[in-house]
Amino acid sequence: MDLFFRKTGEGKPLVILHGVFGSSDNLFTVSKNIAEKGFEVYTLDARNHGQSPRDEAFNYDVMAEDLHNFLETNHIVNPIILGHSMGGKTVMQYAMKYDNFEKLIVVDIAPRFYPTHHNHILNGLAAINTDTLSNRKEAEDIFSEYVSDFGEKQFILKNLYRNDQNKFDWRINIPVISKEIYQVGAEIDLERKITKPVLFIRGGDSSYITDEDIAEIKSTFVNARVLTIEGANHWVHATKPAEFVSAVVEFGLEQS
Repeated sequence: MDLFFRKTGEGKPLVILHGVFGSSDNLFTVSKNIAEKGFEVYTLDARNHGQSPRDEAFNYDVMAEDLHNFLETNHIVNPIILGHSMGGKTVMQYAMKYDNFEKLIVVDIAPRFYPTHHNHILNGLAAINTDTLSNRKEAEDIFSEYVSDFGEKQFILKNLYRNDQNKFDWRINIPVISKEIYQVGAEIDLERKITKPVLFIRGGDSSYITDEDIAEIKSTFVNARVLTIEGANHWVHATKPAEFVSAVVEFGLEQS
């Protein structure tokens, strides 16, 4: 599968993977800020998201394989690979199977199992009929009945766009994501030790990486460190972008 991607900057290669319901567009401003510090940044759309192809298969094995194929196709050798949430689990799964990376950055996710907690979003998406939708305000009003958080609501509705026929459509594959949503919380099988440098970034206001998770993380990612960015929620890059960029750049430029 050939993933859609955006590229910016020159220097050390850094590949960024977004979370569920996201896209490369959500992280492109952050990508540009990182690129200005001496990085060649590739921001990818995962399968069934953004402008990448759609497929019935949707799990971490195939997403790790997609990442491998992307690096091979584009001749990217030993990049830093960064993933947020679902993207972070993809990064960890990739590390269990492949060695083509210098460092990893995992943002606000641990390798453990997470119960499905996206039903309110999926119900809201299902309530919006794009065939009869007349404007974005109508979609916002419907979606607000299911999702009250303003930031979460705006993040999800960025996927709504007008296609070539000037009809509303989604940049996410809602049927497949809805059917396979349990895969997003799946546990990563930590089948080998990773000795390369790994940075786990967690939001101080997020509960996705707990203190109890750190021991498991460091038992597999033996040279891992965990950085907490205070005042950030699960979307660390959105709530504390300057601190996030600084952390990524500092870690990326360190000598291994």
